[in-house]
Amino acid sequence: MVSLDLILWLLAGLPVGLALGLTGGGGSLLAVPLLIYAFGLAPSRAVPLSLVVVSLASALGAAWVLRARQVALRPAVVFAVPGLLTAPLGLMLGARVPDVLFATLFAAAALLVGTLMWRQAASAKAAVVRSAAGTGEGAAVCRLGGEGRLRLTPPCMLVLVCAGAVTGLLTGVLGVGGGFVIVPVLMAVTQLGIHRAVATSLVVITLISAGGAVSAIALGQLPWSLSALSFVLGGWSGMLLGRLLAQRLPAAILQRGFSIAIAGVGLLMMLQMLTGEMS
Repeated sequence: MVSLDLILWLLAGLPVGLALGLTGGGGSLLAVPLLIYAFGLAPSRAVPLSLVVVSLASALGAAWVLRARQVALRPAVVFAVPGLLTAPLGLMLGARVPDVLFATLFAAAALLVGTLMWRQAASAKAAVVRSAAGTGEGAAVCRLGGEGRLRLTPPCMLVLVCAGAVTGLLTGVLGVGGGFVIVPVLMAVTQLGIHRAVATSLVVITLISAGGAVSAIALGQLPWSLSALSFVLGGWSGMLLGRLLAQRLPAAILQRGFSIAIAGVGLLMMLQMLTGEMS
């Protein structure tokens, strides 16, 4: 008979996969706090498990969007390769970060990204108009060619490589897939809409998180168990549901829902630290 503990781990994985499927990110920002505060894992154990769950859930979504031809594949590869190289470095650095500093960095990142995504959603229409016209501050660095493929000019590749390297470091240090960096960067520097940016993000997250997960396994940091498998199954289920809903919800709702969720995570972590210090 399935134990209550395994059911709880399964249910905890659902919102992680759902957020990944809907927004191309966000799931990782839910996974680590869930593992730490709901299941009592130390950050040094939560980060590797988060990387595995996020990588496997994203892989399912990536297969879905690749089959549907929604992915901008070339920029995805350019984005992911430097992240693959820096994720193991981030993992080694993260293992040396004290728990309090880790929680502070994670909460600050969640609050910052939530705020930026809310502002991006509010100005999305204006940004799309500027990007399409190629004028103003919203003009894209990476432009679409005649066949709808991105032109990988040197400035475009430089931005994607730098963003990928930073994403890999964040992935290793904080145990996040980096979708909260990938989606805004893709929308800011390319002419991809949110749905295609989310699809492309799933491929990038899969590759970068897999790099971090493999490093964690090699270093013996992965707390694998039946509970972890249940968490993965929950992530897969949430991913399937998220992809079914993603094409049916307006872009602004996706962005604002994402921003509220991750800002809420940041606030809860800040409150937990404050109450923990006072108690």
